Amino acid sequence: MTEIQDADTGVTEAGQAGHAQSSVSTVHRLRSVLAIRPFRRLWLVTYLCSVGDWLSLLALTGLVSEMMNSYQWQSFALSLVVLTQLLPGILFAPVGGVLADRFDRRKVMVICDVLRGSLFISIALIGSPIWLFVANFLVGCCAMLWIPAKESAVPNLLRRPDQVESANQLGLVMTYGISTISGFGLYSLIAGIPAYLNLQGGNLEFRIATIAVMINGLLYFTSAILVATRLPELSGRTESTRKKEDADKPGFVAMFREGLKFAAATPLVRGLVIGMIGAFAAAGVVIATAKLYAESLLGGASTFGLLFVAVFLGLAVGMATAPRLARRLAYNRLFGVTIVGAGVTLVLVAAAPHLWMALLTVALVGTCAGVAFLTGLTIVGSQVEDEMRGRTVALIQSLLKIVLFGASAGAPLLVALLQKRTVSVFGHPMEVDATRPVMLGGAAIAIVLGLVAYRQMDDRREEPVLSSLFAAIRGRRQTKGMLIAVEGDTREDTSVQARRLAAALRAEGLDVLLAADPEHDERRLRTMLSSAELAGVRAQALVAAAVRADVVERQVRPALDEGSIVVMERYVDSPLAHFTATSTLEHQELEGLVDWATGRLRPDLTILLDRPVADGKSIGVEHHWRVQRLLSEMAASDPDRYVVVEAEGDVDVVAERVRSAVVPLLATRKRAVPQAAV
Repeated sequence: MTEIQDADTGVTEAGQAGHAQSSVSTVHRLRSVLAIRPFRRLWLVTYLCSVGDWLSLLALTGLVSEMMNSYQWQSFALSLVVLTQLLPGILFAPVGGVLADRFDRRKVMVICDVLRGSLFISIALIGSPIWLFVANFLVGCCAMLWIPAKESAVPNLLRRPDQVESANQLGLVMTYGISTISGFGLYSLIAGIPAYLNLQGGNLEFRIATIAVMINGLLYFTSAILVATRLPELSGRTESTRKKEDADKPGFVAMFREGLKFAAATPLVRGLVIGMIGAFAAAGVVIATAKLYAESLLGGASTFGLLFVAVFLGLAVGMATAPRLARRLAYNRLFGVTIVGAGVTLVLVAAAPHLWMALLTVALVGTCAGVAFLTGLTIVGSQVEDEMRGRTVALIQSLLKIVLFGASAGAPLLVALLQKRTVSVFGHPMEVDATRPVMLGGAAIAIVLGLVAYRQMDDRREEPVLSSLFAAIRGRRQTKGMLIAVEGDTREDTSVQARRLAAALRAEGLDVLLAADPEHDERRLRTMLSSAELAGVRAQALVAAAVRADVVERQVRPALDEGSIVVMERYVDSPLAHFTATSTLEHQELEGLVDWATGRLRPDLTILLDRPVADGKSIGVEHHWRVQRLLSEMAASDPDRYVVVEAEGDVDVVAERVRSAVVPLLATRKRAVPQAAV
């Protein structure tokens, strides 16, 4: 069978390209992010600190229980530990955002880690319950400085903006998955030392709890050493540049006000904040009423546990499926839609008559919340500029604590006021638990604020959201047709193979449009540049984008709307790679310009003709090598959309390779999509 060379994995069968599973592409994207050494090291630092966070929850609870002899105080041990860690987020999170934007983020993280490690060691050495709570409060303050610095630095470590989502996935998996298991498992190992060694007598429980707290401090010291010695990239700027920028920056209070004004005046951030308030309010209501809600289902502690399992399973599913939905529904729309979806499914939770319906609907709430949470983090990382990112992260962190605290405290009060009610349904009495109307109130808040967030953030109001959402759920784009791009380093390859492919598809009985000739487009571009006398790189890029936008609007989109298959050579990737290789502009700038010019219309399938560059040291060879490398990186970053075909050999042989790659994919699409949509 014809061989097709993949840019990252080598050679595979052509038929297998059409059946690539999403799990493979997800693994590929995550691997490409982990291949970035600074991010990989920061991921390890995240692991150490997250293990420390989860270990401290149990270690401090165990230690304070041993310090206090009163049964009543012991029953409040966990709540007091959580409260003293939650309170700093309400009071000091905005301060951390200003520090992350004003000072060297690496230094902020190192200082915070050293302080956290020292505070935990002091808790173990002093042995006072009062100091335990004071130190735990200070640890929470350090965390509110450390988190914005770390989160705002992550996008600067990545190679492309589209990697922010994968980086966030890895961060959430590490923080709430791997680290949770490691932290709780480590505490279990430490707590089991007396049983392992058959030790008896003395105050063993107190000593074991003290050892756990000491180990907690060592984890933060290790993190500080790694950040200080192995992650200089977190600073992001040279010392001289940093001093100049710091001198030009306003004062602390002015930066704080500037951050609030930015959030209030920017529709994207304003919508993000409003949506987060709705999501956190609904989450707080669910958490606060979960215990009584479980009892209303005639269940006990096991039902309570099952509800939390369902929520976290839903969160995991939502975070896993968010990237696939985001390919077909813009982040700015997906965020508001999923918050509204969480509110709607919360209505179903409130109306659930029995356990299995409750578990299913609670899992759906978790799924919507997982999609919204990951989408919100991705928007902050990819669309908020670096100088404002720290304050935006801190604002969201602060809202998380404040709204959760308020909802968790207010919901039980409402439940106590409403009490259980007996209503008559068709002449039969029915008892309604007070948690149900409170959940309905939380659902209403999420729906209303989700709609407001959607209206603030939606940049495609001319496109109906419901049809976009259904298309995303069905796993296909809104356009009826299909866009196939043929890309490559040389125009000779792409021109011939695009024509051959169009003819081969017509022979299959398909309606095919061979889009504009790049040579004609280049003549138009040269004419426009010479007549306007434009010499600047940015001006030339804008004119080139205008030519491409004209082709898309006149030919490509109308044909796709009619259901045709559009074959276009050198659509955006090849021109983008050539322009990047020859100009001083950043690839991200050009990619943003291309997205704007084409209305973010990307090919359903891109055939990349891979031809090895001849050896040599001439300027021409060097340029072709750079272009081929950029194209290969594009293909490696999105393996679901690219098929890399070896372009060496006879023209007819290469054409057969291309045909063998495309035709099975079209057959798969015919089986998955109604014929009228092809």
